[in-house]
Amino acid sequence: MTSQTPDREYRALILDFGGVLTDNASLAIREWCVSEGLDQEAWRRTLGQNPDVGAWYRQLERGTMSQAEWNRRTAPILGVAQHENLMGRAWAGVKPSTGMVALAKAARAAGYRLAMLSNSFGLDPYDPYAACGVWELFDVTVVSELEGMAKPDPEIYQLALDRLDLPGEACIFVDDYPGNLPPAEALGITTVLAAKPHQGTVSRLGALLGLDAALA
Repeated sequence: MTSQTPDREYRALILDFGGVLTDNASLAIREWCVSEGLDQEAWRRTLGQNPDVGAWYRQLERGTMSQAEWNRRTAPILGVAQHENLMGRAWAGVKPSTGMVALAKAARAAGYRLAMLSNSFGLDPYDPYAACGVWELFDVTVVSELEGMAKPDPEIYQLALDRLDLPGEACIFVDDYPGNLPPAEALGITTVLAAKPHQGTVSRLGALLGLDAALA
């Protein structure tokens, strides 16, 4: 199945992971912080405001630092005594988005190609994609640490198109971070900014892909 708009025919859906295929990451991580005796904003503040942790995270995304090493370096700055599987412990309560997963399954069942384009944060010892059960949703996966580049590098969007073997005009890309959309738009990809709750995003994608009946 393909869905036509006045100027294009869609054949594939490209989805981000965190904030698109997940539903409650911020809440779950805040709750974990409290359970560790930290301020509820400790994780967000440490990753967002500490320049060393931020630089290590960018290395983590591109596969030049392992998750285990990031855990080891970040734990004492965060104020956590135990560094083993820090990322996995913080993300343990994060759940998949039921609405977006249902949309992805409906799109694939209707004949659309599906790709995941994700800035990763390590696969070992904690694999967030396996934990949320999303690997099997996709025909194509482009995971930043495995490719040595990350959004918004233009090359990673082109890589997704190459693996789909489709032009940008045939694809829709969904991300929750506005800064990740312009490089996709430059390749002719239709972009959708994911908003929370996901109901509105699911409805918009259902309309674009002609899946309203399947999602009802």
